Amino acid sequence: MSTTTMAARKGVSRFGRMFGLGAERMMREPQLVAVSDGLVVTTTAAEAWFLLSSANTDLMPESAQDAEQDAAALALAKILPGYDCHLKVIWARLSGEEYRAEARQIFTAGDIEAFASMWAQRLDLLDLPQRHILLGIKLAERGSATAASVKNAPADLLGIGHTGLSAGELAQLDGLARRLERRLEQTPWKARLAPVELLAWAVSRESYRPQPAPPRLPAITGASLVRLSAAKAIPHSDHLRLMDAQGECVAWVSVLAMPAFPETLYTPGEQEWLRCLSEIAYAHPDTGEEALVCPEASVRFTVWRKGRAIKEVDKVRTSAKEQRRSAAEGSAGETFAETEETELVMEQLRRRMSRDSMTLLEDHPRIVVSSTESLEDLRARCDAVTTHYSGLSIDVVVAADEQREMWLETQIGDMLRVTDLGHVRETDALAASMFWGGSEAGDDSGPIAGLLTGTTPGVCRIDITAGSARGDATTTAFIGRSGRGKTTAMMLATLTAGMKNSFALMLGFKGDEGGLIRAGQYLGLASHHVTCGTSTPAVADLFRLLPRGDAALQVVSQLLIVLPERMREAGVETHLLKACNEVVQHHDTASWRVVELLKNDAHPLAREAGNALEELSRTQLGAPLLGRPRDGVSPLRPEPGLWLVQVPGLTMPQAGTAPRDMTMTERVSLALMRGLIAYALNTSARPDLRDLPKVVAIPEVHVLTGTDDGRRFLDYIARTGRALDTSLAIDTQDPQSLLGLDGVLEAITTVCGFEQSTKSQQDAMAELLRLPVSETTRALIRGVGKNAHGDIRHGHCIVRDRRDRVATMQWDAADAHVLHLLSTNPKDQATAHHEAGRGSR
Repeated sequence: MSTTTMAARKGVSRFGRMFGLGAERMMREPQLVAVSDGLVVTTTAAEAWFLLSSANTDLMPESAQDAEQDAAALALAKILPGYDCHLKVIWARLSGEEYRAEARQIFTAGDIEAFASMWAQRLDLLDLPQRHILLGIKLAERGSATAASVKNAPADLLGIGHTGLSAGELAQLDGLARRLERRLEQTPWKARLAPVELLAWAVSRESYRPQPAPPRLPAITGASLVRLSAAKAIPHSDHLRLMDAQGECVAWVSVLAMPAFPETLYTPGEQEWLRCLSEIAYAHPDTGEEALVCPEASVRFTVWRKGRAIKEVDKVRTSAKEQRRSAAEGSAGETFAETEETELVMEQLRRRMSRDSMTLLEDHPRIVVSSTESLEDLRARCDAVTTHYSGLSIDVVVAADEQREMWLETQIGDMLRVTDLGHVRETDALAASMFWGGSEAGDDSGPIAGLLTGTTPGVCRIDITAGSARGDATTTAFIGRSGRGKTTAMMLATLTAGMKNSFALMLGFKGDEGGLIRAGQYLGLASHHVTCGTSTPAVADLFRLLPRGDAALQVVSQLLIVLPERMREAGVETHLLKACNEVVQHHDTASWRVVELLKNDAHPLAREAGNALEELSRTQLGAPLLGRPRDGVSPLRPEPGLWLVQVPGLTMPQAGTAPRDMTMTERVSLALMRGLIAYALNTSARPDLRDLPKVVAIPEVHVLTGTDDGRRFLDYIARTGRALDTSLAIDTQDPQSLLGLDGVLEAITTVCGFEQSTKSQQDAMAELLRLPVSETTRALIRGVGKNAHGDIRHGHCIVRDRRDRVATMQWDAADAHVLHLLSTNPKDQATAHHEAGRGSR
């Protein structure tokens, strides 16, 4: 502490002692001097501020939670001894207008404004809170601050005062903050310097006034900072009233103290006293509706250096020992049990501190409750907070007649003012609060996919096209039993990818994916629906889909699959290759020309093959491969937009089935699938499309995993996706079928696990989610698709993100009509088809 600050504190303490108050209560509030990335500088001190990452502890095994808590306690003991720290848990609302502006940067195709407006309205309706965890650490007392204030007083009156913060001092403080960041980023909190915009917002929000957005500068000082921090608060006995510029009350705030904790906290569990902030709900005094309180936390704490902690423990132990001896020498010869227990506890604590990394800290926890509606609403919220904590054996009370001092000490840049409501305890006690725990999953930025449904509310962002951009793998898996929403979820993700101007190809083997095209058209995307059949001849002709140089051999391989085994044994391959090479020289290459050449060949085997292929070209599965194209039938093109290719009647052979044992339907199905696979592979590898994000989405992927060709295709796309900027989205009812595909498993970054009902599939799902295979996990997977009444909860799943965080989430759509269009329910599809037909007339 600087000499000037000490002198100021001694001065006010003379008056404070007259009224039985500490010096800190009467100290003038520090004035903000500057805010920059990770730094808040006031007239009295400089603090480093860090943004802490949340950990997903809701579904974390108990052993992992214990390890997380132990690591946090160790970080407190090793990194923060001797520092004055300020922990803040604050909430923000993701407003629709903010996401509207964000959406304009994310999406580049379709009706962007309409899509952004849909999400803006949806978010405003949901009114979702988002948690921010900030940790402030005092770096230095500013010794010249008080002197500078006196020296510059005349200049301040004229409005030309100087802050006393030089560029050199700012650079020195920045270096100290970054050194701390390097140590704190290795902790469970994964701390990073808080951006200046976040700190400026955290300062300005306390006034509840509409404030201008902070300027995007390296540091905010002067008039900009004054405008952001301008506030007027009127203290009352049990609350404060925040006033706007016109003198109207805009918010009511109460600060609650936590004077007593139980002797032992049991964690993991309900007694995680800061993690549980997000669980507190209350009944609205007017409407009676239940809503979240979302109280905030402000904890000022100091971790004692081990030498000081041991000294204090020894002092208490010695005092208890002397009391015991004195009592033993008395006439009764008896000692109080409390005295003996204290001595024993202090001895054990002394040994633990000497042996382990544990030390003591002094903390002053405060809970801040606010309302922008009314004083009655505020008091209902406070009652709910008090009741919730009383159920955890933790005392929480409104700090009567201390509201001004406690509110000031919760502010960023202020100091501890009410020193007599603190606690001295082990570092484990603060770590046991699990202030960074809760529900967290998904990407940091990008499109919103749905809502987190764990203990910490918020949105879940999933961008299936982002893997390549961040140098990561690119596969997303949607897994679960039929009718639980996995295909709809994949279509939502593919639709969102289309809004990012991607080439999004969905190979529909199930037949209920038509809603993707309807939703794409509704959102103004280029949407193409291709149904392979007699009405779309040559739509999957490889001569039309692949480059001229690659097509010949691919067509030969395709035709060899179609023709019976006896022809292959007789050497028909040579005739096929001769015909394909001749067709390649033609200006209009096509498979039907190969058939014509074979029919007119002098060799009887070639003519027989040609006649067989011509008959096959008239069938539902053969026409897309071998038919003659008709006017108005557009082949697949490598252009941005949504491309749905459906193949009704596809019947794939089982893995390992010899060609001689395949039926004709199986052979043609396999050839058609190979053609579509070749097209997908070629498109993903095209040099002229390298800069275009690409998505290959495959519902019911177990259709492919049952064939050797399908497994090779999945393995190739998964392994090369990052290099080719191609993302793979797969949907299956059979998680076991994926466990043998090492290439796919290595490339999966995100898993969305929906309900599974059998034990074997639940265990396979647990492995994919990287959860312990146990009865608890099985029950979780079995019940994730049901609500509290046992009814189906469509779109609810367990998500594992690229950081291996696991949480429950509910997939959501920007608009109810979009969700209706994407429905895979047969009745909804029939209605949509009828409406589409009526519209075309």
